[in-house]
Amino acid sequence: MRFPLSLLFTFSFLASVAQQFEKDTFNASDGQLTITFIGHGSLMMEFEGSLIHIDPSSREADYSQLPDADLILITHHHGDHCDPAAVEHIKKEGTTTALTALAKEKLGFGEVVNNHENFDYKSIKIETIPAYNLVHKRDNGEFFHPKGCCNSYILNIGDKRIFVGGDTENTPEMKALENIDIAFLPMNLPYTMTPEMVADAVKAFRPKILYPYHYGKTDTSIIQDLLKNEKEIEVRIRKEP
Repeated sequence: MRFPLSLLFTFSFLASVAQQFEKDTFNASDGQLTITFIGHGSLMMEFEGSLIHIDPSSREADYSQLPDADLILITHHHGDHCDPAAVEHIKKEGTTTALTALAKEKLGFGEVVNNHENFDYKSIKIETIPAYNLVHKRDNGEFFHPKGCCNSYILNIGDKRIFVGGDTENTPEMKALENIDIAFLPMNLPYTMTPEMVADAVKAFRPKILYPYHYGKTDTSIIQDLLKNEKEIEVRIRKEP
């Protein structure tokens, strides 16, 4: 079936309207950093002509309507973080995809980055620490995210250090972080952290700005109340789609 050009334009316009994402912009030492909040664990960052997608998921957006990636970072292999269909829409010739071993098994390509390995993408230095559960388990007794198979990423963009937790709890490695400007911490049960666990981690490594993300139906007022006396830590809540 062929649609009139005017109708196709209407479809395109409606698709663009449906994908109105919140964005924050920061002045980094080497340029302007824009962070787009796609939803759940999915983020998009733009810096100095490079576009970074983190944990793209078709559940959160129509990735065929989003710009192609120069760099894709995938924290782990679960479908809401590693979605082959979403990745296929934003992958182009020359795209660098950095991911875990299990995520590579799922996608069939990419450069494996293990816990505690660091790498560079242009001027951006990227560090990893393990992302894992300390408490929450499946019915069979296995952790939802066992230690060693999932990454959290620290992106050094200009003079900004940005922590992206992925699926993790308040691990010793996270609590030992230093000089974090912006932190994305997951806050939903049973897979990641309670607000109390997020507050425990934040009080330890003290990011300047905290974005609770991956929070689903969790009451975000709880984390705001838990951190209300931490005047040096700004809590920013961005909507879940």
